Amino acid sequence: MKGLILSGGKGTRLRPITYTRAKQLVPVANKPVLFYGLEALVAAGIRDIGIVVGDTAAEIRAAVQDGSRWGARVTYIEQDAPRGLAHAVLISESFIQGDQFVMYLGDNLLKHSIASFVDEFHREKPAAQILLAKVPDPQMFGVAELNGQRVVRLVEKPQEPKSDLALVGVYMFGREVFDSVKRIKPSFRNELEITDAIQDLIDQGLEVRPHIVDGWWKDTGKLEDMLEANRLILDTLEAKIEGRVSDDSRIEGKVVVGPGAVIERSIVRGPVIIGADAKISGAYIGPFTSIGDRVEIRETEIEHSIVLEGAVIADLANRIEDSLIGRGVHIYRAPKKPSAYRFMLGDNSEVGIRW
Repeated sequence: MKGLILSGGKGTRLRPITYTRAKQLVPVANKPVLFYGLEALVAAGIRDIGIVVGDTAAEIRAAVQDGSRWGARVTYIEQDAPRGLAHAVLISESFIQGDQFVMYLGDNLLKHSIASFVDEFHREKPAAQILLAKVPDPQMFGVAELNGQRVVRLVEKPQEPKSDLALVGVYMFGREVFDSVKRIKPSFRNELEITDAIQDLIDQGLEVRPHIVDGWWKDTGKLEDMLEANRLILDTLEAKIEGRVSDDSRIEGKVVVGPGAVIERSIVRGPVIIGADAKISGAYIGPFTSIGDRVEIRETEIEHSIVLEGAVIADLANRIEDSLIGRGVHIYRAPKKPSAYRFMLGDNSEVGIRW
């Protein structure tokens, strides 16, 4: 069985971060989101993996390389523009070569392993197997209607959903899906929709098997979802201190401190991860915060946020919350003081704050 990871989207909902970084490489708990998908496929026994790439192909290639660090073999498949998930399947036919395969969206996170689903699919061989999750806003997703253990209808972002079961970004297909993606027509978005391809399988009388997943699932395409995924992943970490923590600092709860990091005169209240060679002084780092490598935080309070590598935040009078701060960003106090801060800043930005 092969794996197919989709990493070709532009990430418009995470701009300005994604003007300078592939959305699949934005880190959650200091690890790029894409890496979680690679790990999930390898843990399910899949080591021959294709990655569909677009405008950010060079960055994805540089991060993943040949896949050997995961014990995988990675093939890159170029997509000239985001033309839909079914189009990504279509252009991957020569890579799949008639095998069963698992398609994993590169910006999705699942709490639990997919290994049992993969094993069942490989053993039972339905035409497709889809993972579903109950959501409060099904109109934002592809939605499945079930009759017992069979999928009878799929609708992409329906205005009036018939169920609350959203398609999770993990799909399993047999070779039959290639006939379906060749039959369907582009949607009003001018994309080949994977929901239409799966519906075509159903209309051909083929079995599409559903599974409702336990635990959480996150599509990290928006800031709020990225922060929530960061919170969920951080809560699974085990405490580990590899850097230096001064005697006048206090570490509480599950905190990971990377090698070369220095914490002085500070309070760090977990769950928190602090990257290698970071410097924290006179600061408060609150729960559910990820601090990247080589970040410097001085005389500042921050919580429930993600700070990417090389950023510097200093001398702020108010606490930073619910923020995603890009690589190399500088935030510092200037002459006048505002009452609150909330940031979503692109890489290499610089912000002067009056007080």
